[in-house]
Amino acid sequence: MAPTVKDSGAGPRAGLHSSQPAMRRSLGVAGGVALAASSTAATTSVGIGLGLMAAIVGLHLPALMLLAFLPVLAIAGGYGRLGRVEPDAGSSYRWVGRTLNPWLGFLTGWVNTVGTVVFMAYTTTVTGSAVLQLLGQAGLHGVAGLTLDPDSTVQSTLLGLVVLIAAAVVAVRGLHHATRLQNVLLVFEYAVLLAFCGYGLVVGDQPFSWDWYNPFAIPSMAALAQGMVLAVFCYWGFESVFSVGEEVRDPRDASRSGFIALTVMLLLFLVAGTAFQRVLPLDELADNGARGLAYFGEKLADQPLAALPLVALMFSAAASLQASVIPTARGMYAMGRDRTLGPVWTRIHPRYGTPATGTYLITGIAVALALLSLVIPTVNDLISAAVNAIGIVVALYYALVATAAAKRFRHLLRSNPLEGLRAVVAPLLGAAALLAVGGYLVWTFWDSADHFELSADNGWFELLVPVLMIASGLAAAAWARWVRKAPYFSPDYSPASATDPDAAPADALERQP
Repeated sequence: MAPTVKDSGAGPRAGLHSSQPAMRRSLGVAGGVALAASSTAATTSVGIGLGLMAAIVGLHLPALMLLAFLPVLAIAGGYGRLGRVEPDAGSSYRWVGRTLNPWLGFLTGWVNTVGTVVFMAYTTTVTGSAVLQLLGQAGLHGVAGLTLDPDSTVQSTLLGLVVLIAAAVVAVRGLHHATRLQNVLLVFEYAVLLAFCGYGLVVGDQPFSWDWYNPFAIPSMAALAQGMVLAVFCYWGFESVFSVGEEVRDPRDASRSGFIALTVMLLLFLVAGTAFQRVLPLDELADNGARGLAYFGEKLADQPLAALPLVALMFSAAASLQASVIPTARGMYAMGRDRTLGPVWTRIHPRYGTPATGTYLITGIAVALALLSLVIPTVNDLISAAVNAIGIVVALYYALVATAAAKRFRHLLRSNPLEGLRAVVAPLLGAAALLAVGGYLVWTFWDSADHFELSADNGWFELLVPVLMIASGLAAAAWARWVRKAPYFSPDYSPASATDPDAAPADALERQP
């Protein structure tokens, strides 16, 4: 039964029946790293992203990954400080709404959720495509007269939906089960990725150049902007661990997990980017796109060993589906708790202590969106359109969270200048960098076309998706403000931040170095 919420701003948990099950504090650093690393899905990003970026920036993948890491790391400092003083299932939605403006807070939560659902929809297709490629390598090229085609969005999506639904079922059973599965998948993925990339570094016949690490050698500002957005997208997901802040044993563990995951991602991207360029000429790297990792494996080994990178890609995509639905359901839970969304999102499973209803609803929406995406005929086109759209909104909401952190902790510039640099100055610089490249990319897309066309290489079409995300968020915020009359929009609404009622107030924690 849905909880009853009182018309009060006393706190996010005020008004919930005492019989309402609570989410359980079951997550430690290792589980948090597994969740954050699975959300960033390094193997998937390597497998499908490096080829896309190579087509834009040429042989400068390592430089691009280093350059994109800097603003993301700076913004992660703001996330870490906010998560430490105010652990909340709503994370960025709560922090931006409380510190900057509730409309911006709602928009942050909304575009994060919609972007993740779009990500889940196309990752479903990527997962199915990997399965079909594996079947082809095993000699199965057709079933009942149907030719299996890994570049067909219809076949790939329908097969991937089975994996998506299975991932949601495991997620409902609790974070312990989900992160244990993700740990197993991560160990396999990283072992395969590092083994093949390490071998590629040694035996690759493309001459190594330190120019690969020189960001000033990137061909143009337009290439830099689009490449940066794609690279930031590769790091996107580390913050998912802050959405389970009410389920970690210590709020500091979420911050530690996020930073560890980001550092591991950087190392993997640098090794993989260098190895790919040692093994594959630029034209082969750019032309293979979503098949980049599979093609890389085939260049280095014979079957069946050559299939291992493809298996790792499939595991990474499946793990990222599960790791995406977990924080998204928590974010919707927080929004339902504030009455900006309906009470259905606040239902906690009495046995597993997870927002089960929200998890299944999010999965259902992702299924519907995946089916709608079938109008885009090939997997490569679908990935290109989705990644550019998500990258733009990720840059926007990362910048909003960074700005919220800077405003909230600005007193540290006087009381603790070193902490002020980490919590105020660095996030602001990161936000400025992301807004600059995101804004330049938007202008580039707008200027690149003179008509609208349902095509992944049409600039106006690529702008349509982020515009729809933001416009639908403003419409949903207006509904929550004036129809639902959510107390979240009240000027004096200041919800309690800690799940433990006996914990120190957030303001007291903010003053700690």
